[in-house]
Amino acid sequence: MKKSDNKPSSFLRRRVRVPLRWLAAALVLAVVATTGPATADGPGRGPVAEPAPQAEPGYGVEPGTSDRQSHEPGVDPTPDRAPTSEVSWLSFPGGVFAVDSLGHTVRYRACDGDTGRVADPGMRVAAGVASGEVTVEGTGYRYRVPLVGRSEGTLRVIRRHRPPTELTGVVVTSPQPPTDPVAGARLFPLSGQLARVVADANLNPAGVTVRDLSGRYGDQQIAVNGALRPKAASVIKLWILVELLRRVDCGKVSLDDGVLVTPADVVGGTGQLQFETFPQVVTLHRLARYLITYSDNIAANVLITYLGGFAPVNALIDSMNQRSTILARRMLDSAAAQRGEENHTSPDDVVSLLGAVWDDEILSPTSRDLMIGFMREQTLNTKIPAALPPGVPVAHKTGDLPDASHDVGYYLIPGTETAVAFLTAGPMDTGDETVRRLARTVYDFLVSPVDGAYEE
Repeated sequence: MKKSDNKPSSFLRRRVRVPLRWLAAALVLAVVATTGPATADGPGRGPVAEPAPQAEPGYGVEPGTSDRQSHEPGVDPTPDRAPTSEVSWLSFPGGVFAVDSLGHTVRYRACDGDTGRVADPGMRVAAGVASGEVTVEGTGYRYRVPLVGRSEGTLRVIRRHRPPTELTGVVVTSPQPPTDPVAGARLFPLSGQLARVVADANLNPAGVTVRDLSGRYGDQQIAVNGALRPKAASVIKLWILVELLRRVDCGKVSLDDGVLVTPADVVGGTGQLQFETFPQVVTLHRLARYLITYSDNIAANVLITYLGGFAPVNALIDSMNQRSTILARRMLDSAAAQRGEENHTSPDDVVSLLGAVWDDEILSPTSRDLMIGFMREQTLNTKIPAALPPGVPVAHKTGDLPDASHDVGYYLIPGTETAVAFLTAGPMDTGDETVRRLARTVYDFLVSPVDGAYEE
């Protein structure tokens, strides 16, 4: 296998249209493991939250999980038809069109506006396709969106006194189906290995989701407790950055623009801005970089205000149909936390975001590369990087609270690029170790010298 340059660039990724014969060969999979409570929601080992609802069976997990049997490489799983999801979104340049076929709602969110969630009682769902038409403030949206990821959908935007706009794009589901189920089956044994690590983490309910981005494993996704919903900690900063960069892509803001930061904005915790003198004007570029590279809490709070509060970030989350994620408080706002206002996410939602960024489905290639570049500069390296041999290229974002420990991001091993999300609840110290064990388990599997795997 030819090795690509370590630098993540848009031309390095495989953008594969899925042949129908492969989609027809995809297996309906189920969640691998359900060990431990869903999450601890409070300091230390606090009250346990209700588990997030498990998704309908989809592509995300190893077959035969009812008896924990792994899928042998080379076996072609062949159900009668490709599975579908009740939630899909259409990616097109400058925006998305989200469909919830179960709730019969849609949402158009693009550079030219946001409809919010709109009911469509007349939505038709047949043969794995949702179609219909809604009118919002005089603009009509006529859509035909397959409920199978990687398919092509269409949207016609009809405005008064203007020619209709025809939009087409790739349909995104969570998880996305594999591009090659046979190659994807080779990733299934990793599920069992990760499930054993999760089961051993007695003090830390843990969840992990892994998606192949390279095509080596057919772009397959696997998960163990992928619906686990702990506090998001600083992982929520990824969505703040994506919403900012989306506006840059739309031409609404420039990263050279400055924002006034005042002494009232200063908070502690992680970050570098707290050691500077205020008031001062800080560029959006520096705020964005510090948000990720140093996990800067001041940068996060300033950007939340700049973007217009929680609502725009949550609108981004909703438009991507990420049901377990919410931005509900600012960084280090203990009063809000005591009122029960908390940020949450799940491994599945994190990988949904990371996958969409990687595939240029939510950001432009330029913004994508900038975001991954910030993640490669991460200075908090006690989890994923500490678990791997020196020099292994990764781009990641950590999250830490007394009762949560996370690390998420990309393994950038040439030819085996992979998105990962390791989330835990419970004591942070033991959670750190669980994350490291999960991270090393994935790495060891990826570099196994089998079928042309990457070798050090």
